[in-house]
Formats: sequence, structure tokens, C-alpha cells
Amino acid sequence: MVKKSDIKAGKDNAVSKLESMGNTLLTEIEKEQSPSFEAPLRGRSNVFHNEKTGCLYLGEKKEKRFFLNVAQAKKFMQTVAVASKCKKFKEENLHTSIRGLFYQLKFTLGDDIDEELFEEQSESNELVEDLEVSLAVKREELNLNTARKGVVAGPIRIKDKFAGDETIIDGTKQGRSGWMIPSDVDNGMELLDVDADYVLVVEKDAMWQRLNEDKFWKKENCILISPQGQASRGCRRLIRRLADLKLPIYCFADCDAWGWYIYWTIKTGSMNLAYLGESIATPEAKFLGVTMSDIDTYDFLSKLTIRAKEVDIKRAEEMLTYPWINKHPEWVNELKTVLEVKKKLEQDALQGPRLTFVADYVREKIEKKKFLP
Repeated sequence: MVKKSDIKAGKDNAVSKLESMGNTLLTEIEKEQSPSFEAPLRGRSNVFHNEKTGCLYLGEKKEKRFFLNVAQAKKFMQTVAVASKCKKFKEENLHTSIRGLFYQLKFTLGDDIDEELFEEQSESNELVEDLEVSLAVKREELNLNTARKGVVAGPIRIKDKFAGDETIIDGTKQGRSGWMIPSDVDNGMELLDVDADYVLVVEKDAMWQRLNEDKFWKKENCILISPQGQASRGCRRLIRRLADLKLPIYCFADCDAWGWYIYWTIKTGSMNLAYLGESIATPEAKFLGVTMSDIDTYDFLSKLTIRAKEVDIKRAEEMLTYPWINKHPEWVNELKTVLEVKKKLEQDALQGPRLTFVADYVREKIEKKKFLP
């Protein structure tokens, strides 16, 4: 059981890093050099797995953009524009979405130039990620929000300072809806008390509601989280912070392509966010289920399997090629079983005998330590 105060986030230095970037560009101009911007490559060829930490990370490959280069001038100018806007948001102490940033920058380059600075949001999104990795700051520190996604219930109290107000959130008093996880769970947010034995991450919101109705978090003294599908950055970051309090993290998902993907992005991080490394991954996480081996323990499940789709088969084959997965014989056996029988299993099937069986299943799995690494 853990009961402690979390360490507050450090002093915000995003503005100073943006200013440093601008000063570097000015220095290059004063020296009559072409202003440049360097950022690590974020492609798959530059993503690796750290055996020691258990997290994905970016390699050493980098690219450099120059203003005085016909092929790079526009992208360089776009990068500076994004950085300038983010600095303005910080100075005004205002937040917006990455969509809002796009509309702030969607204008023509001049009266006589029939071309817009940004035509598609995908352009500005990519440059936000470039700034994150090159300046070593998260987009949330640049006052950029993403959609809220994920819910929490259980013995946790949070102090939230936002827009001039201070709110205490009690995870035991959130009713049927739970507390909605924001995109930023670091800046202005403090974990006051976490009086729980473990964290249960439930893939589907409907299953989370089933367990919440049973007051599972109260009976088992745990924190109940649903990422509601693929976990958002904010949800993954919250899970990481809870793991830092030495709470065991158990993931409860489907035995299919999406359930596996959701688990491994929580555990190791994802390739597209490899630059966030250890701050967003939770290598300590365990896969509670459901698994194909559950069929041997619970006879009724053999009649509730579903034919695996092509995406499930391809995903299983792909996962077997990842060294950070195929080093675990338990996972190799699980994935090979799926490829052999060409079937999958959803966590919803556990409601077959009775609706409340789900809680019994989770409890038994944890007590007997029957989970995958």
C-alpha cells in the first residue's frame, strides 16, 4: 500500500528554451550564416529499444534545416512560426489545442503571394513534435492540449491548479462517470494521496463501467483506469506517475491486435512517441489478460472465442519479430497459439457466466500472479 505525496513538477523552463532557440537563430544571422534548426529523426529507422530501461527511444540520427535552402525554407519558416506562437501562449498563460494552433497559423504569406503558411493541420502537428524532441519539452509545457481521454475511480486525491482556480479531486466520489483524465497531468497537478494497493488499467470503457458499478476499486482497494481504447498521452503519463509511487500496474485488455497494441504502448512506449522515452512508458506493467491460456482454466471461454481477423494475424506475426517481445517465452507461446488456432478472445466474454464474474476473474489472476510480462 502506498500513501505519500508526489513530487511537484519542476519549474517551467519552456519559455527560456524557446528564447534560446530564437537567440541562436539571431546569432547565426548576425554572423551572416544561414539560420538553421536541428532535430532528431523520428522515423522507424531511428527508434530502438533500451534493454536496461525497457523503453523505446530515439537514436542519434538528426536532420538539419536551413532557411537559405529552397527545399527547406518553407518548413524552416513554419518551425519558427510554431515556436513563436507557443511562446506567445506561454506569455499570455493561455492554452489551446493543436487544432487551435493550426488556425492561429493558417494565413497567406502576403498580399501578392497566393500561398498559405499552413494548408493542413498535419504540417503543424509534425513541427510541434519536432519542437518537443529538439527542445526536450512536452507539448503540454508549450500550453498545447490534446483531447481528454480516459477515466479514473478509486482512492486517489488530486490537487488541480488551472485557470486561477485550485480544485481537490477525490477519486472515490466521482459517481458513475469517473474523473476524466486531461491531456496534461503534470503542470499544476499534484497527487496528494494515493492510498491503493495497485492500479488496474481496463481497455474498454464498458468493462470499466461494469467494475465501477461493482465498486471493485473499493472492495479491492485499487485505482481503476480506463484509457477507453488506445491510451492518450495524458493517460499514459498518469500511469507512469502512479508506477513511480511503486504501485503495481496491471493491464486488462482483449486478446487481439488492439488489446496487445494498447498494452505494449503503455509498457514500452510507442514508436511515434519514442522521443518521450521513459516519461511516458511503464515497463513494470503486467498483462493480466485476457489470454488464450485462460481457456484452459475457464471452460466456458472455449465457446466464446471469435475468429481472428487478418489484422490480428498480421499483428501477432509482427510482434514475434520484436526482440523486446520475443525474449519473453510466455508471449511467444501466447502469440503462436493465436496463429495456430486463428481465434481471439475479448474481455467481454468473461461476462458469460454472470456479469459479476469479471471481478472474480481479475481478483484470481492477481492473487495467483497469472499474468504475462
